[in-house]
Amino acid sequence: MSAKKSIWAVMALAMLLAACAPAATAVAPVVQTVVVPGAPVVVTATPGPAPTQSPMDALIAGCKKEGAITLIADPRDWADYGTIMDTFGSRYGVTVNDLNPNGSSADELQAIKANEGNMGPQAPDTVDVGYSFGPQGKSEGLFAPYKVATWNDIPIKDTDGYWWMEYYGVMTFEVNTKVVKDVPQDWSDLLKPEYKGMVALAGNPTGSNQAIMAVWAAALANGGSLDNPQPGLDFFAKLVQEGNFVPVIGHVAEVSQGTTPILLRWDYNALADRDTTAGNPPIEVVVPKSVTIAGPYVAAISAFAPHPNCAKLYQEFLFSDEGQIDYLRGYAHPARFAALVAEGAVPADVLSAIPSAAAYAVTKIPTLDQINNANQVITQGWMKTVGVATH
Repeated sequence: MSAKKSIWAVMALAMLLAACAPAATAVAPVVQTVVVPGAPVVVTATPGPAPTQSPMDALIAGCKKEGAITLIADPRDWADYGTIMDTFGSRYGVTVNDLNPNGSSADELQAIKANEGNMGPQAPDTVDVGYSFGPQGKSEGLFAPYKVATWNDIPIKDTDGYWWMEYYGVMTFEVNTKVVKDVPQDWSDLLKPEYKGMVALAGNPTGSNQAIMAVWAAALANGGSLDNPQPGLDFFAKLVQEGNFVPVIGHVAEVSQGTTPILLRWDYNALADRDTTAGNPPIEVVVPKSVTIAGPYVAAISAFAPHPNCAKLYQEFLFSDEGQIDYLRGYAHPARFAALVAEGAVPADVLSAIPSAAAYAVTKIPTLDQINNANQVITQGWMKTVGVATH
């Protein structure tokens, strides 16, 4: 999932901040010999503090003792999470559990609430949720504060450390070109009769951040704005009326089978699906010509995490150069991208795999207040305006 020129320029300015300073080293004991006229005297200096374990070593030791971490709603094909989870588990010798891989942001918060006091594998340690769900989780007392070592590189975050941006995506059309010969290039195209029974969302717009943002992106192309998402609901009502909307939650399997050959999806998911199918069937990823939207995802640690050391260590890994480049390999736009480029840390092959920047010039990036408003309008208005439940 990926974004270019104008977006990178905007995000880069915010991301170029200083990194954390290294930990201090312990002082070793010193023995001094003092010669006094008449009688030599040996004086032993007071020993310095004993060597102490670094914060990172302490996290590693604590995590290995816990032996596991429980994630939630992190599909292996989403933002290269498969690689991330496998690397973290093998490196630290812990079991990585992923609850409800296809769950929504709302599901993630509900799982924390439902498992307060549960120290078993059904209680998530960390979450990866849409931007607005970060402040919501904090206000509901669901998150514990923590700041990773690379905190200063992260442009969007809670100042008290309750949540922080991981990456963002751009809304695109994922199209099976074996089924769809005339590939739609913009939102208005989706209303054409030739796309009857073809268009779907990659989530339920009453709780899925990805689906909510797709509806909002449609609003931008149909008389709405970042402050007015209602036209997006009206657009989907038209899709239903025309018979073009398929009320199922689409994934790469449905795209490949032709059940939902046109799927509204984050670019990093769509591009990963294109790589997964490897031409069977061929998938084209289209950035809508007139306008589209970018949506950040944020991380947080559960206030009731059964494995708090592993939860913190996992976040340290995600925000290390390695973890951030893994996001980029999965086409997601990582929070620390500007800092990585400034350091020359991004491999050339990774940079060359990112799609051209030109198409992303039409992308809009909403504020948190706008996201909160859109979430309320779309989640509460979907059934009232569109009247079709996705499943």
